[in-house]
Amino acid sequence: MTQTVKPLSAPFPWFGGKATVADKVWSALGDVSHYVEPFFGSGAVLLRRPHAPQLETVNDLDGLVSNFWRAVRADPDGVADYADWPCNEADLHARHLWLVGERESLTDRLMGDADWFDAKAAGWWMWGACNWIGSGWCSGNGPWIAVDGVLTDSRQLPHLGDAGMGIKRKLPHLGDAGRGINRQLPHLGDAGRGINRKLPHLGNAGMGINRKLPHLGTAGRGEFIRSWMLDLAARLRQARVACGDWSRVTGPSVLRAGGGIVGVFLDPPYALNERAEVYAMESPVASEVSAWCAANGNDPALRIVLAGYDGEHNQLEGLGWTAQTWKARGGYGLQGDGRGRDNASRERLWFSPHCVSSARDLF
Repeated sequence: MTQTVKPLSAPFPWFGGKATVADKVWSALGDVSHYVEPFFGSGAVLLRRPHAPQLETVNDLDGLVSNFWRAVRADPDGVADYADWPCNEADLHARHLWLVGERESLTDRLMGDADWFDAKAAGWWMWGACNWIGSGWCSGNGPWIAVDGVLTDSRQLPHLGDAGMGIKRKLPHLGDAGRGINRQLPHLGDAGRGINRKLPHLGNAGMGINRKLPHLGTAGRGEFIRSWMLDLAARLRQARVACGDWSRVTGPSVLRAGGGIVGVFLDPPYALNERAEVYAMESPVASEVSAWCAANGNDPALRIVLAGYDGEHNQLEGLGWTAQTWKARGGYGLQGDGRGRDNASRERLWFSPHCVSSARDLF
């Protein structure tokens, strides 16, 4: 008998999450022996799996995202402790800059050790994502940097050549966080690896876990966060969290690890010429993912669901794939009257030929 599992959600906002269509994805995949999600993000589909999980492998290119999921699985209390902090603009900028500076070394350690995680980085990243307005959290694409421990607008610093040596000479005084920023400087021109300075969400306008917190004072807030982290930890206990390029978890050695039928949900960043930049780690791989689907869609041991915009993967329909339309609801993409609002009606799911159901009656 199939076991029913309580659906969960991520404790932070995420552009492009697929909670709305998670049930349609699972109706197409069925109760697979091994579930693989190479672009994990907020994990909306996995967290809404309707039956007891078996082997599950998830991955994200962004080390801060992978670290959160790995940390909350292994140390939910630690993540909760670091995430339990009131909204404060000064702390938001200081922690933001620290996280941006730590991204490279943190990602290297995640890739090198499958069990490594950093609970502080996870808790601070989640807290900041909930307090941040709009997109761009931890992208590092901003002018504000730390110089001698002081938040500084790099646009006001003297221009000292492309290498930014004037900034780099001061970085050794900043400790570990400064060295993390220093490693990033050569790749980013004069401004270095900085942050944007924005007002945080204040009061009820907050996102993610802040919006759901009960009015129970400090003690109630901490217990609420801890309970959420514990639920996530229990759900992810058997999940393997990888960090790196999507192709690392879609090769035969990973896909065949559990035996039986493998379900793959692919939600790559949509083509950049179709949308605004909204992710901290942008990766133009939609065409590569489409090619992988074309090459593997006829494998009877694979059930694949691919998300994208109309026009991105339509060629798969000539290979026996079925496309279904759905409409995104809410989120950053629907703010204003721009391209994001128009794109909401272009959302598609493509189902490979061996899926259980094409979920034709989508909405």
